[in-house]
Amino acid sequence: MPVVDVLNLEGGKVGQVTLADEVFAARVNPTLLHETVRNYLAGQRAGTHKTKDKSEVSGAGRKLWRQKGTGRARIGSIRSPLWRHGGTVHGPRPRSYAYRIPKKVLVGALRSALSSKLAEQKLTVVDEWTLETHKTKALRQTLTRLDGASRTILMVETMPADNLTKASRNLAGVKLVTTTMLQPYDLLRHDRLLLTRAAAEKLSRGLSSAKTKMVEIQPAPKTKDRAKD
Repeated sequence: MPVVDVLNLEGGKVGQVTLADEVFAARVNPTLLHETVRNYLAGQRAGTHKTKDKSEVSGAGRKLWRQKGTGRARIGSIRSPLWRHGGTVHGPRPRSYAYRIPKKVLVGALRSALSSKLAEQKLTVVDEWTLETHKTKALRQTLTRLDGASRTILMVETMPADNLTKASRNLAGVKLVTTTMLQPYDLLRHDRLLLTRAAAEKLSRGLSSAKTKMVEIQPAPKTKDRAKD
């Protein structure tokens, strides 16, 4: 099992934490990462595009000229899609692009993304976020001490405090998420990953496969048939 140093907010080592092999030392599967990123981006689409069809554009509905005898092509309405300012045929309609993927695919992608961060030495475990103020400047200085070279940082916490939430939301390239809202897209998009000790332990437990003991069920005893009269 991988063992990672735990740092305080000053950058000093205060301990170590053991991570699960199944979560932080798994084989990276690019196919699962690609599928989950496509699923996440599809869910972010607004889907509010809309065009007007023949029944929605402005214009009278009368027949412009008689059907035969004029030498011109027959026409039924000025709102025909063949005419300028007419309706659009098979245009886009408001819709949702979101679709569901199997839970095992999402879990496998999270394991791959977390394992990739640890293998690339881009994962840092912090003891806890005890900020005395909600000012952005103080958090920026703390992040610089922990890892000043990264331009984008993803912070993961179990239950973020108000000071941490307010201080991080105004920093460009910094995103704070809870362990339950962690997405493979965020792990791939941000260069550095900062986990608290509690978040690392929760992810190790939550993303590991549950090993339940199989209980053998004994068949019911057969009843003897009554003697026929």
